[in-house]
Amino acid sequence: MHSIRTLLALLVAATALVPAQRPPVIREVRAAVAVKDFARARQALEAAKKAGGVTAGWLEAQSWMGRGYLADGQFDQAEQSAEETRRLALALLKTRKLDDDGSLPVALGASIEVQAQALNERGQKAEAVAFLLEEIARWKGTSIITRLQKNLHLISLAGKPAPALAVKEYAGAQPPALASLKGRKVLLFFWAHWCGDCKAMAGTVARLKKEFPELVVMGPTQPYGYAAGGVEVPRAEEVKYIDQVRQKYYAGIEGMTVPVSEENFREWGVSTTPTLALIDKTGVVRLYHPGRMTYEELLPAVRD
Repeated sequence: MHSIRTLLALLVAATALVPAQRPPVIREVRAAVAVKDFARARQALEAAKKAGGVTAGWLEAQSWMGRGYLADGQFDQAEQSAEETRRLALALLKTRKLDDDGSLPVALGASIEVQAQALNERGQKAEAVAFLLEEIARWKGTSIITRLQKNLHLISLAGKPAPALAVKEYAGAQPPALASLKGRKVLLFFWAHWCGDCKAMAGTVARLKKEFPELVVMGPTQPYGYAAGGVEVPRAEEVKYIDQVRQKYYAGIEGMTVPVSEENFREWGVSTTPTLALIDKTGVVRLYHPGRMTYEELLPAVRD
C-alpha cells in the first residue's frame, strides 16, 4: 500500500525533527544517498570512522545506507546494512541508555524499520510483523516505540479493527467514542500544533468533508510541552493553545473534534504528522498513511 519512496520520505521527516548540530558526515551521507551514490557515501563513512571511530553520530550517518538501499529497491543490501547498524548500536548500548544520545535512537530505529520493510518487500510479511512485535516489546518505554508501532501499522494495520482512541481530554467540542460511530466512515487526521504540513492539509480534509457530509472527521493531537514560539508551558495552557490553533487553521473542517492524548499517538504509531487513517463502517481500518496526502490520493479511500 505504501511505496518505498514514501517510506524514505518518512525517514527523512523523522530525522529532520532530531535536534541540529549533528556531525557533518550525516549530511554528507544523506546527500550521497539521495543521488544513489553509495560509493561516495561509503567513502565519507570510512573517513569519519577513521577519524573518530564508531560513535552514535557516525551510526546515524551509517543508518542512511540502509535507507538508501531500501529506497532503491536493493533489499538484500538494505537488510545487511541495517543489521550492521543495529549490531553496532547494541554494542554502544552496553555502556549507555538508548535515549542518552539523540543520534542513537535515530540509528537504531532506522535499522529496525529498514529490516522490517525489507522483509515485507520480499514477501515475508509474517516475518516482518514478528520482528517488529519483538522489537516493540524490547524497546517499550523508549523514544523509538511510536516509530516502531508506525512501521507495524504500515505493514499490517489495513484490514484490521481500528485501535482504541482516547477521547477523555479534548479541545473544542467533545469527541464521540469510536465504538459509537459504527455505520459511518471515520477519517482520523492526526496533527500537531507546530506542524506546517498539517496546516497545509486542512483544505483537503475540509473539501472531503464538504463533499461527503456523512464522513466523520476526528483530529487527534497531543501536547509537546510548549506553545507559541517554543515557550514551555503547563499542559493546561498548551491545551488552550492547541484550541487556538484548531480555531485558526482547522475551523474549515466542519464538525472535526480534537481528542488530546499522547496514548493515541503511541497506539496509532504517529511519529509522523500528519498521519491519516480511514475507518470503514464496520470499524475496520482501510487506509493508514503517515505523511501528507493530496485530495486525489485520499479521495478513493473516502469514496469507496
